[in-house]
Amino acid sequence: MPGRKAARLLVGLSAAIAALGMAVTAEAQEKKIKIGVIYDLTGPLAGGGSELQYIGAKIMLDQYAKTGVEGYKVEAVYADAQSKPDVAINEAVRLIEQEKVNMLLGFFSSAQCVPVAARVEQLKNFMWITTCISSAVLADKNFKYVFRPQASGDQFGLMTMDFIAQNSKAKFGKEPKDLRVAIIHEDGAYGVDVSKGNEAGAKKAGFQVVLKEGYSATAPDLSALVTKLKRARPDVIFHTGYNPDITLFGRQAREQGLKFGALVGHGAGYGVYEKLKEGLGADVNYVFNTDPISIWLANQKSMDPKLPPVIKMVGEEFDKAKPGMAIRSAHVGMAASNTYVFLTEVLPRAIKKYGGVDPDALRKAALEVDLPEGGTMLGFGVKFYGEGQQMAGQNERSFPVVIQYVDDKSYVVWPKSQAQREAVLPLPKGTTFSNQ
Repeated sequence: MPGRKAARLLVGLSAAIAALGMAVTAEAQEKKIKIGVIYDLTGPLAGGGSELQYIGAKIMLDQYAKTGVEGYKVEAVYADAQSKPDVAINEAVRLIEQEKVNMLLGFFSSAQCVPVAARVEQLKNFMWITTCISSAVLADKNFKYVFRPQASGDQFGLMTMDFIAQNSKAKFGKEPKDLRVAIIHEDGAYGVDVSKGNEAGAKKAGFQVVLKEGYSATAPDLSALVTKLKRARPDVIFHTGYNPDITLFGRQAREQGLKFGALVGHGAGYGVYEKLKEGLGADVNYVFNTDPISIWLANQKSMDPKLPPVIKMVGEEFDKAKPGMAIRSAHVGMAASNTYVFLTEVLPRAIKKYGGVDPDALRKAALEVDLPEGGTMLGFGVKFYGEGQQMAGQNERSFPVVIQYVDDKSYVVWPKSQAQREAVLPLPKGTTFSNQ
Protein backbone atom coordinates (compact mmCIF):
# COMPACT_ATOMS: atom_id res chain seq x y z
CA MET A 1 0.00 0.00 0.00
CA PRO A 2 2.67 2.48 0.97
CA GLY A 3 4.39 1.55 -2.27
CA ARG A 4 1.27 2.36 -4.25
CA LYS A 5 0.86 5.67 -2.42
CA ALA A 6 4.47 6.54 -3.09
CA ALA A 7 4.06 5.63 -6.73
CA ARG A 8 0.93 7.78 -7.00
CA LEU A 9 2.78 10.60 -5.24
CA LEU A 10 5.67 10.32 -7.68
CA VAL A 11 3.31 10.31 -10.64
CA GLY A 12 1.55 13.37 -9.26
CA LEU A 13 4.86 15.08 -8.57
CA SER A 14 6.14 14.28 -12.05
CA ALA A 15 2.95 15.70 -13.56
CA ALA A 16 3.30 18.86 -11.49
CA ILE A 17 6.92 19.26 -12.52
CA ALA A 18 5.99 18.65 -16.15
CA ALA A 19 3.21 21.24 -15.91
CA LEU A 20 5.58 23.67 -14.27
CA GLY A 21 8.10 23.01 -17.00
CA MET A 22 5.48 23.65 -19.65
CA ALA A 23 4.49 26.88 -17.91
CA VAL A 24 8.12 27.99 -17.74
CA THR A 25 8.60 27.08 -21.41
CA ALA A 26 5.44 28.96 -22.35
CA GLU A 27 6.62 31.96 -20.37
CA ALA A 28 9.99 31.81 -22.10
CA GLN A 29 8.29 31.62 -25.46
CA GLU A 30 6.14 34.58 -24.61
CA LYS A 31 9.19 36.71 -23.83
CA LYS A 32 9.57 37.79 -27.38
CA ILE A 33 8.85 40.83 -29.48
CA LYS A 34 7.75 40.01 -32.98
CA ILE A 35 8.41 42.94 -35.34
CA GLY A 36 6.73 43.15 -38.74
CA VAL A 37 9.05 44.94 -41.18
CA ILE A 38 7.70 46.35 -44.45
CA TYR A 39 9.76 47.86 -47.28
CA ASP A 40 9.59 47.80 -51.09
CA LEU A 41 11.87 45.01 -52.26
CA THR A 42 10.40 44.99 -55.77
CA GLY A 43 8.94 47.66 -58.06
CA PRO A 44 10.34 51.15 -58.79
CA LEU A 45 10.64 52.21 -55.13
CA ALA A 46 13.08 49.38 -54.39
CA GLY A 47 15.85 51.01 -56.44
CA GLY A 48 14.71 54.47 -55.33
CA GLY A 49 15.97 53.85 -51.80
CA SER A 50 13.58 51.39 -50.17
CA GLU A 51 15.84 48.34 -50.57
CA LEU A 52 18.71 50.28 -48.98
CA GLN A 53 16.42 51.21 -46.09
CA TYR A 54 15.57 47.53 -45.69
CA ILE A 55 19.28 46.64 -45.52
CA GLY A 56 19.91 49.30 -42.85
CA ALA A 57 17.00 48.16 -40.68
CA LYS A 58 17.91 44.48 -41.12
CA ILE A 59 21.53 45.07 -40.09
CA MET A 60 20.31 46.49 -36.79
CA LEU A 61 17.57 43.92 -36.22
CA ASP A 62 20.01 41.09 -36.93
CA GLN A 63 22.37 42.45 -34.26
CA TYR A 64 19.66 42.50 -31.62
CA ALA A 65 18.29 39.13 -32.70
CA LYS A 66 21.62 37.75 -31.40
CA THR A 67 21.52 39.49 -28.02
CA GLY A 68 17.85 40.13 -27.30
CA VAL A 69 16.62 43.14 -25.28
CA GLU A 70 15.98 42.91 -21.52
CA GLY A 71 15.39 39.17 -21.73
CA TYR A 72 13.12 39.42 -24.77
CA LYS A 73 13.98 37.71 -28.03
CA VAL A 74 13.81 40.03 -31.08
CA GLU A 75 12.20 38.33 -34.09
CA ALA A 76 11.68 40.17 -37.40
CA VAL A 77 9.10 39.11 -39.99
CA TYR A 78 9.73 40.78 -43.37
CA ALA A 79 7.21 41.71 -46.06
CA ASP A 80 7.46 43.31 -49.52
CA ALA A 81 5.11 46.24 -50.25
CA GLN A 82 5.97 45.88 -53.98
CA SER A 83 5.89 49.69 -54.44
CA LYS A 84 2.07 49.58 -54.15
CA PRO A 85 -0.02 51.27 -51.41
CA ASP A 86 -2.74 48.59 -51.50
CA VAL A 87 -0.14 45.83 -51.04
CA ALA A 88 1.44 47.77 -48.16
CA ILE A 89 -1.95 47.98 -46.40
CA ASN A 90 -2.72 44.30 -47.00
CA GLU A 91 0.71 43.21 -45.76
CA ALA A 92 0.41 45.40 -42.67
CA VAL A 93 -2.97 43.81 -41.79
CA ARG A 94 -1.66 40.31 -42.55
CA LEU A 95 1.36 40.77 -40.28
CA ILE A 96 -0.83 42.05 -37.45
CA GLU A 97 -3.73 39.62 -37.74
CA GLN A 98 -2.10 36.44 -39.07
CA GLU A 99 1.56 36.68 -38.06
CA LYS A 100 0.55 38.23 -34.72
CA VAL A 101 3.37 40.78 -34.74
CA ASN A 102 3.60 43.12 -31.76
CA MET A 103 4.36 46.13 -33.95
CA LEU A 104 5.26 47.34 -37.44
CA LEU A 105 8.55 48.97 -38.44
CA GLY A 106 9.89 50.39 -41.68
CA PHE A 107 8.06 51.91 -44.67
CA PHE A 108 9.63 54.10 -47.34
CA SER A 109 6.87 55.69 -49.39
CA SER A 110 4.63 58.38 -47.92
CA ALA A 111 1.86 57.33 -50.33
CA GLN A 112 1.85 54.01 -48.45
CA CYS A 113 2.33 55.44 -44.97
CA VAL A 114 -0.72 57.71 -45.09
CA PRO A 115 -3.28 54.86 -45.43
CA VAL A 116 -1.21 52.27 -43.50
CA ALA A 117 -0.75 54.54 -40.46
CA ALA A 118 -4.50 55.20 -40.34
CA ARG A 119 -5.22 51.45 -40.50
CA VAL A 120 -2.63 50.54 -37.85
CA GLU A 121 -4.02 53.22 -35.54
CA GLN A 122 -7.52 51.81 -36.10
CA LEU A 123 -6.23 48.35 -35.12
CA LYS A 124 -4.53 49.89 -32.03
CA ASN A 125 -1.17 48.44 -33.02
CA PHE A 126 2.21 50.20 -32.72
CA MET A 127 4.00 51.61 -35.77
CA TRP A 128 7.58 52.93 -35.94
CA ILE A 129 8.27 54.75 -39.23
CA THR A 130 11.88 54.94 -40.45
CA THR A 131 11.21 57.17 -43.50
CA CYS A 132 7.88 58.31 -45.07
CA ILE A 133 8.57 61.97 -44.47
CA SER A 134 5.31 63.55 -45.70
CA SER A 135 3.62 65.75 -43.10
CA ALA A 136 0.32 64.26 -44.30
CA VAL A 137 1.18 61.01 -42.50
CA LEU A 138 0.78 62.67 -39.08
CA ALA A 139 -0.56 66.23 -39.45
CA ASP A 140 -3.85 66.78 -37.60
CA LYS A 141 -4.35 63.01 -37.16
CA ASN A 142 -3.70 62.88 -33.39
CA PHE A 143 -2.48 59.29 -33.64
CA LYS A 144 -1.63 57.52 -30.38
CA TYR A 145 0.36 54.58 -31.73
CA VAL A 146 2.29 55.94 -34.75
CA PHE A 147 5.76 57.47 -34.29
CA ARG A 148 8.31 58.92 -36.72
CA PRO A 149 11.83 59.87 -35.58
CA GLN A 150 12.55 61.15 -39.10
CA ALA A 151 12.38 64.79 -40.30
CA SER A 152 9.15 65.78 -42.09
CA GLY A 153 8.86 66.76 -45.76
CA ASP A 154 8.11 70.42 -45.25
CA GLN A 155 11.43 70.69 -43.36
CA PHE A 156 13.20 69.37 -46.47
CA GLY A 157 11.57 71.96 -48.72
CA LEU A 158 12.22 74.83 -46.33
CA MET A 159 15.84 73.78 -45.78
CA THR A 160 16.78 73.85 -49.47
CA MET A 161 15.15 77.21 -50.09
CA ASP A 162 17.00 78.70 -47.12
CA PHE A 163 20.26 77.21 -48.42
CA ILE A 164 19.87 78.86 -51.84
CA ALA A 165 18.59 82.14 -50.34
CA GLN A 166 21.68 82.41 -48.14
CA ASN A 167 23.92 81.80 -51.14
CA SER A 168 22.00 83.84 -53.75
CA LYS A 169 24.06 87.03 -53.62
CA ALA A 170 27.48 85.45 -53.02
CA LYS A 171 27.19 82.60 -55.53
CA PHE A 172 24.70 83.73 -58.18
CA GLY A 173 25.35 87.46 -57.93
CA LYS A 174 21.61 88.10 -57.53
CA GLU A 175 19.39 89.30 -54.75
CA PRO A 176 16.87 86.61 -53.76
CA LYS A 177 14.03 88.66 -55.32
CA ASP A 178 15.79 88.43 -58.69
CA LEU A 179 16.49 84.69 -58.51
CA ARG A 180 14.30 82.53 -60.76
CA VAL A 181 13.34 79.15 -59.29
CA ALA A 182 11.30 76.19 -60.52
CA ILE A 183 9.63 73.62 -58.25
CA ILE A 184 8.91 70.22 -59.83
CA HIS A 185 7.81 67.10 -58.01
CA GLU A 186 6.21 63.69 -58.25
CA ASP A 187 2.56 64.15 -57.37
CA GLY A 188 2.27 61.59 -54.52
CA ALA A 189 2.12 62.46 -50.81
CA TYR A 190 5.91 62.78 -50.62
CA GLY A 191 6.43 65.15 -53.53
CA VAL A 192 3.41 67.31 -52.70
CA ASP A 193 4.53 67.76 -49.10
CA VAL A 194 8.10 68.72 -49.97
CA SER A 195 6.84 71.12 -52.65
CA LYS A 196 4.67 72.86 -50.04
CA GLY A 197 7.82 73.42 -47.98
CA ASN A 198 9.53 74.68 -51.16
CA GLU A 199 6.68 77.13 -51.79
CA ALA A 200 6.69 78.43 -48.23
CA GLY A 201 10.48 78.81 -48.33
CA ALA A 202 10.36 80.58 -51.72
CA LYS A 203 7.77 83.02 -50.40
CA LYS A 204 9.86 83.68 -47.31
CA ALA A 205 13.00 84.28 -49.40
CA GLY A 206 11.19 86.39 -52.01
CA PHE A 207 12.21 84.22 -54.99
CA GLN A 208 10.52 84.42 -58.38
CA VAL A 209 8.77 81.06 -58.78
CA VAL A 210 8.71 80.75 -62.60
CA LEU A 211 7.23 77.22 -62.68
CA LYS A 212 5.59 74.85 -60.23
CA GLU A 213 4.40 71.52 -61.57
CA GLY A 214 3.75 67.96 -60.41
CA TYR A 215 3.85 64.78 -62.50
CA SER A 216 3.24 61.07 -61.99
CA ALA A 217 6.28 59.17 -60.70
CA THR A 218 5.46 56.46 -63.27
CA ALA A 219 5.13 58.90 -66.21
CA PRO A 220 6.71 57.41 -69.37
CA ASP A 221 7.63 60.83 -70.79
CA LEU A 222 8.62 64.13 -69.14
CA SER A 223 9.60 66.04 -72.28
CA ALA A 224 6.64 68.44 -71.98
CA LEU A 225 7.84 69.36 -68.47
CA VAL A 226 11.36 69.93 -69.79
CA THR A 227 9.98 72.18 -72.54
CA LYS A 228 8.17 74.30 -69.92
CA LEU A 229 11.38 74.56 -67.90
CA LYS A 230 13.29 75.74 -70.97
CA ARG A 231 10.75 78.52 -71.47
CA ALA A 232 10.80 79.44 -67.76
CA ARG A 233 14.65 79.73 -67.62
CA PRO A 234 15.11 79.00 -63.90
CA ASP A 235 18.39 79.68 -62.13
CA VAL A 236 17.66 76.81 -59.73
CA ILE A 237 15.45 73.74 -60.11
CA PHE A 238 14.09 72.16 -56.92
CA HIS A 239 13.10 68.58 -57.66
CA THR A 240 11.43 65.87 -55.57
CA GLY A 241 11.28 62.46 -57.20
CA TYR A 242 12.06 58.78 -56.95
CA ASN A 243 13.67 56.75 -59.69
CA PRO A 244 13.38 56.08 -62.64
CA ASP A 245 11.55 59.43 -62.94
CA ILE A 246 14.73 61.33 -61.95
CA THR A 247 16.73 59.47 -64.58
CA LEU A 248 14.04 60.09 -67.19
CA PHE A 249 13.96 63.80 -66.34
CA GLY A 250 17.76 64.11 -66.46
CA ARG A 251 18.10 62.32 -69.79
CA GLN A 252 15.32 64.28 -71.49
CA ALA A 253 16.69 67.54 -70.06
CA ARG A 254 20.05 66.67 -71.60
CA GLU A 255 18.47 65.77 -74.96
CA GLN A 256 16.54 69.04 -75.09
CA GLY A 257 19.46 71.21 -73.98
CA LEU A 258 17.95 72.47 -70.72
CA LYS A 259 20.24 74.91 -68.89
CA PHE A 260 20.21 76.04 -65.25
CA GLY A 261 22.50 77.07 -62.39
CA ALA A 262 21.77 74.31 -59.87
CA LEU A 263 19.66 71.17 -59.40
CA VAL A 264 18.55 70.59 -55.81
CA GLY A 265 16.96 67.24 -54.94
CA HIS A 266 15.08 66.14 -51.85
CA GLY A 267 15.87 62.63 -50.60
CA ALA A 268 14.17 59.55 -52.10
CA GLY A 269 15.80 58.92 -55.48
CA TYR A 270 18.32 61.71 -54.95
CA GLY A 271 19.64 59.81 -51.94
CA VAL A 272 20.67 56.78 -54.04
CA TYR A 273 23.94 57.87 -55.63
CA GLU A 274 24.61 54.63 -57.50
CA LYS A 275 21.26 54.88 -59.33
CA LEU A 276 21.83 58.55 -60.12
CA LYS A 277 25.27 57.77 -61.50
CA GLU A 278 23.90 54.84 -63.47
CA GLY A 279 21.20 57.02 -65.01
CA LEU A 280 23.00 60.34 -65.48
CA GLY A 281 26.69 59.43 -65.68
CA ALA A 282 29.04 62.40 -65.20
CA ASP A 283 26.06 64.79 -65.00
CA VAL A 284 25.43 63.64 -61.43
CA ASN A 285 28.44 65.79 -60.50
CA TYR A 286 27.46 68.88 -58.48
CA VAL A 287 23.87 67.71 -57.91
CA PHE A 288 22.50 68.53 -54.43
CA ASN A 289 20.47 66.25 -52.21
CA THR A 290 18.58 66.98 -49.00
CA ASP A 291 18.32 64.18 -46.47
CA PRO A 292 19.01 63.40 -42.87
CA ILE A 293 22.79 63.39 -42.74
CA SER A 294 24.54 60.19 -43.74
CA ILE A 295 25.74 58.57 -40.51
CA TRP A 296 29.20 58.33 -42.10
CA LEU A 297 29.30 62.10 -42.67
CA ALA A 298 27.88 63.16 -39.31
CA ASN A 299 30.14 64.89 -36.78
CA GLN A 300 31.03 62.00 -34.47
CA LYS A 301 32.86 64.26 -32.03
CA SER A 302 29.59 65.87 -30.97
CA MET A 303 27.81 62.48 -30.68
CA ASP A 304 27.08 60.27 -27.72
CA PRO A 305 30.38 58.27 -27.43
CA LYS A 306 28.61 54.91 -27.69
CA LEU A 307 27.42 55.68 -31.24
CA PRO A 308 30.64 55.79 -33.38
CA PRO A 309 31.34 52.04 -32.88
CA VAL A 310 27.76 51.30 -33.98
CA ILE A 311 28.25 53.45 -37.11
CA LYS A 312 31.43 51.49 -37.86
CA MET A 313 29.55 48.19 -37.49
CA VAL A 314 26.73 49.30 -39.81
CA GLY A 315 29.27 50.37 -42.44
CA GLU A 316 31.12 47.05 -42.28
CA GLU A 317 27.90 45.05 -42.54
CA PHE A 318 26.65 47.18 -45.43
CA ASP A 319 29.92 46.72 -47.32
CA LYS A 320 29.42 42.95 -47.00
CA ALA A 321 25.84 43.23 -48.30
CA LYS A 322 26.65 45.66 -51.13
CA PRO A 323 30.37 45.47 -51.93
CA GLY A 324 31.95 48.08 -54.19
CA MET A 325 29.46 50.94 -53.78
CA ALA A 326 31.21 54.31 -54.16
CA ILE A 327 29.03 56.05 -51.56
CA ARG A 328 27.24 54.46 -48.65
CA SER A 329 23.73 55.80 -49.13
CA ALA A 330 22.17 57.97 -46.43
CA HIS A 331 19.13 55.67 -46.70
CA VAL A 332 21.05 52.79 -45.10
CA GLY A 333 22.17 54.81 -42.09
CA MET A 334 18.76 56.45 -41.78
CA ALA A 335 16.93 53.15 -41.30
CA ALA A 336 19.72 51.72 -39.14
CA SER A 337 19.74 54.77 -36.86
CA ASN A 338 15.97 55.01 -36.50
CA THR A 339 15.72 51.26 -35.82
CA TYR A 340 18.51 51.54 -33.25
CA VAL A 341 16.61 54.28 -31.40
CA PHE A 342 13.63 51.96 -31.10
CA LEU A 343 15.72 48.99 -29.93
CA THR A 344 17.77 50.95 -27.39
CA GLU A 345 15.39 53.64 -26.15
CA VAL A 346 11.78 52.54 -26.63
CA LEU A 347 11.88 48.77 -26.24
CA PRO A 348 13.96 48.51 -23.02
CA ARG A 349 11.85 51.22 -21.35
CA ALA A 350 8.60 49.50 -22.37
CA ILE A 351 9.79 46.20 -20.88
CA LYS A 352 11.35 47.56 -17.67
CA LYS A 353 8.93 50.37 -16.85
CA TYR A 354 5.67 49.26 -18.43
CA GLY A 355 5.92 45.50 -18.16
CA GLY A 356 6.11 44.29 -21.72
CA VAL A 357 5.70 44.96 -25.42
CA ASP A 358 1.99 45.60 -25.88
CA PRO A 359 1.06 48.73 -27.92
CA ASP A 360 0.33 50.88 -24.87
CA ALA A 361 3.64 49.98 -23.21
CA LEU A 362 5.52 50.85 -26.43
CA ARG A 363 3.53 54.08 -26.83
CA LYS A 364 4.24 55.27 -23.28
CA ALA A 365 7.92 54.40 -23.67
CA ALA A 366 8.19 56.26 -27.00
CA LEU A 367 6.67 59.41 -25.50
CA GLU A 368 9.36 59.39 -22.80
CA VAL A 369 12.33 59.28 -25.19
CA ASP A 370 14.35 62.44 -24.62
CA LEU A 371 17.63 62.49 -26.56
CA PRO A 372 19.54 65.77 -27.03
CA GLU A 373 21.23 66.83 -30.29
CA GLY A 374 24.03 64.32 -30.92
CA GLY A 375 21.96 61.56 -29.30
CA THR A 376 21.44 59.69 -32.56
CA MET A 377 23.71 58.53 -35.38
CA LEU A 378 21.95 61.11 -37.59
CA GLY A 379 23.15 63.93 -35.34
CA PHE A 380 19.73 65.11 -34.21
CA GLY A 381 17.96 64.39 -30.92
CA VAL A 382 14.61 62.70 -30.31
CA LYS A 383 11.53 64.04 -28.52
CA PHE A 384 8.06 63.29 -29.84
CA TYR A 385 5.09 65.63 -29.99
CA GLY A 386 2.37 64.15 -27.80
CA GLU A 387 -1.37 63.68 -28.12
CA GLY A 388 -3.37 66.78 -28.86
CA GLN A 389 -0.53 68.43 -30.80
CA GLN A 390 -0.78 69.13 -34.53
CA MET A 391 2.07 66.72 -35.38
CA ALA A 392 1.50 64.10 -32.66
CA GLY A 393 4.05 61.29 -33.10
CA GLN A 394 6.60 63.44 -34.98
CA ASN A 395 10.12 63.92 -33.67
CA GLU A 396 10.40 67.63 -32.93
CA ARG A 397 14.24 67.54 -32.82
CA SER A 398 14.94 66.06 -36.27
CA PHE A 399 16.43 67.99 -39.17
CA PRO A 400 17.82 67.28 -42.67
CA VAL A 401 21.04 68.60 -44.25
CA VAL A 402 22.02 69.56 -47.81
CA ILE A 403 24.78 67.50 -49.38
CA GLN A 404 26.50 67.83 -52.75
CA TYR A 405 27.94 65.06 -54.91
CA VAL A 406 31.42 65.95 -56.15
CA ASP A 407 33.71 63.45 -57.95
CA ASP A 408 32.03 60.33 -56.50
CA LYS A 409 32.01 61.72 -52.98
CA SER A 410 29.29 63.41 -50.95
CA TYR A 411 29.86 66.46 -48.74
CA VAL A 412 27.57 68.27 -46.32
CA VAL A 413 27.31 71.90 -47.46
CA TRP A 414 24.40 73.20 -45.35
CA PRO A 415 23.64 74.19 -42.60
CA LYS A 416 26.93 75.84 -41.73
CA SER A 417 27.07 74.05 -38.35
CA GLN A 418 27.34 70.69 -40.18
CA ALA A 419 29.13 71.81 -43.38
CA GLN A 420 32.26 69.97 -44.52
CA ARG A 421 32.99 72.26 -47.47
CA GLU A 422 31.56 75.15 -49.45
CA ALA A 423 28.95 74.40 -52.06
CA VAL A 424 29.97 74.56 -55.72
CA LEU A 425 27.46 77.10 -57.08
CA PRO A 426 26.44 77.70 -59.81
CA LEU A 427 27.24 74.77 -62.08
CA PRO A 428 30.77 75.23 -63.46
CA LYS A 429 31.16 76.43 -67.07
CA GLY A 430 31.50 73.58 -69.52
CA THR A 431 29.23 71.17 -67.61
CA THR A 432 26.22 69.80 -69.51
CA PHE A 433 23.49 71.88 -67.86
CA SER A 434 25.45 75.04 -66.99
CA ASN A 435 23.71 78.29 -67.97
CA GLN A 436 26.90 80.32 -67.68
